[in-house]
Amino acid sequence: MIKKSIVLVAVALFTISISSCREESTGDKVEDAVESVADDVEDAVD
Repeated sequence: MIKKSIVLVAVALFTISISSCREESTGDKVEDAVESVADDVEDAVD
């Protein structure tokens, strides 16, 4: 279970680094990634 969370966080960070060329601000990207990871972790726990 913890490994899944770590993998999801790593994927989110990778996605942020890949999408850095987009016009979206860094704060928005971080917020979206955190929400996405939180949702994925909740799904994994269920």
